[in-house]
Amino acid sequence: MRIIVPTLTGGLDDRVNPAFGRTPTFTIVDVENGEIVKVQVVPNPGYSQPRGAGVTAAQFVIDQGADVVISGEFGPNSSGVLQAANIRMVSAPANMRVREAVEAFLRGELSGPIMGPEGGGMGGYGGYGPGMGRGMGRGRGRGMGRGRGGYGRGRGGW
Repeated sequence: MRIIVPTLTGGLDDRVNPAFGRTPTFTIVDVENGEIVKVQVVPNPGYSQPRGAGVTAAQFVIDQGADVVISGEFGPNSSGVLQAANIRMVSAPANMRVREAVEAFLRGELSGPIMGPEGGGMGGYGGYGPGMGRGMGRGRGRGMGRGRGGYGRGRGGW
């Protein structure tokens, strides 16, 4: 099984980067029989792109033969590409080290993906369109991107 984790500098001791598409590096972890057998660090080709970083990063992960991606959050574009390729997405806390995240995944302790805003930013102010509410509801923000409704604050539109 091949697990890919977005990281800042890479390696098993680095922390999981909360941003998938704009991460500087990916740490590729090959697992056999529940044990880590190989680790590689590769640059993310989408890191410095002005647009489409999530899609480029997702396509790169697919090209690397990923079975699973562990990230802090996934944007709507990258998650759509990964989902279409049947790559499992799970989220891990940003303070978790790569080794801990992989081991937690193998034990079945990590949840499904946490979806973030497109572009990796907090679109909350100045965005337009429906906000994605945190918690139980869906914010229905209009205008200044401040999602109202549901439970919690809405995120700016896409």
